[in-house]
Amino acid sequence: ALAEQFAAFFNRNDTFALGVCNGCQMMAALAPIIPGASAWPKFTRNKSEQFEARLSMVEVLASPSLFFTGMAGSRIPIAVAHGEGYADFSQRGDPTAVARAMRFTDNTGRATEDYPANPNGSPDGLAAVTTGDGRFTVLMPHPERASEALLGSADGMYVLRSLVESMARVESAA
Repeated sequence: ALAEQFAAFFNRNDTFALGVCNGCQMMAALAPIIPGASAWPKFTRNKSEQFEARLSMVEVLASPSLFFTGMAGSRIPIAVAHGEGYADFSQRGDPTAVARAMRFTDNTGRATEDYPANPNGSPDGLAAVTTGDGRFTVLMPHPERASEALLGSADGMYVLRSLVESMARVESAA
């Protein structure tokens, strides 16, 4: 029923999806039926054992993600607001095979597991993962909350622009 509908969606070649925060947790739970997501972790309770809400610095990594095209190496402040964002490979996934797309950094730009720069304690600062073809990406930070300068940052708009540009390239190639 519902599981088959999700599987059918994920297996179509003309679909893509971005899971942010709770959407990240939900899509990670669906990893067994998402092609290329078998290495994704389960997202569990933050190492701090508390809800974390603030701006955090992230670095976009080189990845096939449609959502981060042309952004590799970018360091941007992005809002976080979660209590269960720890990328827990002890419960599911493979840290050596996962396609990493974003990580938390410290004030020198290095990946970190240290609190408070890494709000959830994920290994190597992991903040986002994607599939090998880049169509499905999940992340704990909230780029949509950093899309208006009046609210403190417009850097999240780069993620949305990247997707629009990727879709334009796909459309023109068709």
